[in-house]
Amino acid sequence: MKGLAGLLLCVFFFGCARQTQPQLLVYGSVPDFSLTDRSGKAITLHDLAGKVWIADFIFTNCAGTCPVITGQMHKLQDALPSEISMVSFTVDPSRDTPEVLAKYARNHNAQENRWLFLTGEKDTLYNLSVKGFKLALDDTGGTELEPITHSTRLVLIDQRGQIRGYYGGTDDEDMKRLSADAKRLL
Repeated sequence: MKGLAGLLLCVFFFGCARQTQPQLLVYGSVPDFSLTDRSGKAITLHDLAGKVWIADFIFTNCAGTCPVITGQMHKLQDALPSEISMVSFTVDPSRDTPEVLAKYARNHNAQENRWLFLTGEKDTLYNLSVKGFKLALDDTGGTELEPITHSTRLVLIDQRGQIRGYYGGTDDEDMKRLSADAKRLL
């Protein structure tokens, strides 16, 4: 009897603890887009409908933070349930062709069915970053290592295309929080 009482008590407290977690906020919705993935296939927001996904903005010849962010995305790919997808948008579409993105994805062991690498028109990508995801992006300065200044945040998106969180892509604690929040959305 003691075992059953303890189990019921544990279930009660676990259930209460889950209910007291703060709700994830909605920061806005991702606008529709039509971009090209590493295989040359057109991808739209509709293709991600019904999925929880994590987005980042990178470029393949970046020698600054992009390799770190891509490494974090790879860790998330390995750690999260397979129902959660990853999407990397380039901020350097003139160089990041589908072929270049395909090579970059292979070099980072990105699962093709789970981690998209997207390119397209510069204006489309920049508007998506700044107006859609509300992330900083500037290609008028920067440094030799990182000529395009862009946000290092990863963004969590729910099944309805709503932005549910922003996480520092170079911060291990934020990555733990992102992982937990992504699982909560499933």
